[in-house]
Amino acid sequence: MPYQDVFDLFWKQVKESVEEGHFAKLTMAKTIGKPNLRNIFVRPVYAEGDFKVLLKFHYRSPETEDQEDELTLDEAFVVLKSHLRKSFSSVLLFTTKKDVTFKINKKGAGSITESLPTFSNV
Repeated sequence: MPYQDVFDLFWKQVKESVEEGHFAKLTMAKTIGKPNLRNIFVRPVYAEGDFKVLLKFHYRSPETEDQEDELTLDEAFVVLKSHLRKSFSSVLLFTTKKDVTFKINKKGAGSITESLPTFSNV
């Protein structure tokens, strides 16, 4: 299955974890090549009646300062999707119920795997 379709299924699990209050964090990892951008982290920011995420771009070189933006979940989806297969080949979702890993193989197919949770609370 093309990675875009599988990522949409993965993102449904992200939304469900937020709605159920189990979302801990999300990390884009496994860079393609050696770009200056090392990781993208997404962490929850709970405000009055509104859920937002802190999107952090973490860079390899100490000269480049990390960037942080507070976004809605839908805005974060657009940013993350734009980095798939260009900069990163995997995305890890950490929840208090399970960890979910999305990967893109060299042929451009996506896959989702689940494992025991890393975090016990948010």
